[in-house]
Amino acid sequence: MKQHSSRRRLLALPLAALLAASLVALPACGSASGAGNDASASSAASSAAKPGKAKAGEAEKGKAYTFADDLGRKVTVKSHKRVVACMGSLADAWQLAGGTLVGASDDAFGHYPVDSSKVSGVGRSTSLNLESILALKPDFVIMTGIADGKHSTGVSQADAKSALTEAGVPVAFFKVTTFADYKRMMGVFCAITGRDDLYKKNVTKVGEKIKSAVSTYSVKSKSPSVLIVSAFSKGLVVQNSSGMAGAIVKDLGAVNVADEHPSLLSDFSLEAAVEANPDYVLVLAASDDTATAQKYYDQVVGSNSAWQGMDAVKEGRVTMLDAAHFLYKPNADWAESYVLAGKVLNK
Repeated sequence: MKQHSSRRRLLALPLAALLAASLVALPACGSASGAGNDASASSAASSAAKPGKAKAGEAEKGKAYTFADDLGRKVTVKSHKRVVACMGSLADAWQLAGGTLVGASDDAFGHYPVDSSKVSGVGRSTSLNLESILALKPDFVIMTGIADGKHSTGVSQADAKSALTEAGVPVAFFKVTTFADYKRMMGVFCAITGRDDLYKKNVTKVGEKIKSAVSTYSVKSKSPSVLIVSAFSKGLVVQNSSGMAGAIVKDLGAVNVADEHPSLLSDFSLEAAVEANPDYVLVLAASDDTATAQKYYDQVVGSNSAWQGMDAVKEGRVTMLDAAHFLYKPNADWAESYVLAGKVLNK
C-alpha cells in the first residue's frame, strides 16, 4: 500500500553521519490520539505556560512567553522572528502554527513544504551543524527531545543545549510520536504566534477527523491481533504501541502482540512471531522506497515456511505502510494515517 500525502513529496531517509572535526555533530532522532476538542490554542498551552506569565500571542507583541518543554525545562521566548527547526516535522508544525523559519534540517526540504530558497539548511536532523545554526542568529531554536527510533546513534539533539544556552539562544525540545504529542506541541506554538485560528484548523479539526475515522473503522468489537515490524537493511524490528503506528492501531481497537509479548521487542524472533500468529502483519517502510523495504522484509521471512504458514500471510493480511503517513510525522494529515490503517484492519 503506497499512499502519498498531498502536502509532501518523498525523498530518501537521511542516514546518521558524523561531521568533520571542524564542525559540531549533534546526532538525534518519536498513547492514544488525544483527539479531543479544544477551545483555543491558548487553552491547549495553558498547562505548559507558567502562571502569571504571558498569555497566547503576547510573544508576538514583543513580550516574553514562558512554557515548559517536553524535557521539563523552563523556556522563555521573547521573539520568534528568526527561528530554526532541527527536524522536518518540527519545521512543518511551526509553519502550520503561523511561524516563519530562517533555518531547518535537511529533511524539512524533502518531506515537508519548507522553501529551500528562503530557509537555510543546518544539516541532517541526525547530524546537525551547530555553526550553521548560530550563524543564522536565531532568537528561538526548536529541537527534538527524542534520541531513539531511527536516530539510533545514542546521542540526542539535547547535547546542543549548553552551546545554545551559552550563546543566549532559547531552545525548546519536543517529543512527538503520537497525535497527542503533536497536539500538545502545537498548543505551545500557536500560543507563541498568537494564531488560535491555525490551532483550530490544524489541530482541533484534525482531531475531529481522527475521531470520525476511529468511529468508522473501529475494530474494537473483534480486537484483532496485529504484529507491526519495521523493515531495515539489518532485519526486522518489532514495534509496540508506544510508536506512531502502534498508537494508531491501538486507538482503532486492535491488539498489538508486542504489548503482550515484550520479548519480541529486544530481538526479532521468527518462532515467537509465528507462535503469536497475528491476524494482521503491518510492515513499516523505514525509508521512502517501499520496494526496498519489501525486499528487506522478503529477505528475512520470504522463504520461511513457518512464516508463510501464518494465517495473516496465507490470507493476504500483510500490508506495507508508507513512510509519508507512518514514518514521518503527518502533522495536519494525521487523520489520513488513521483512515489508511483503519482500512487495512477492516480487510
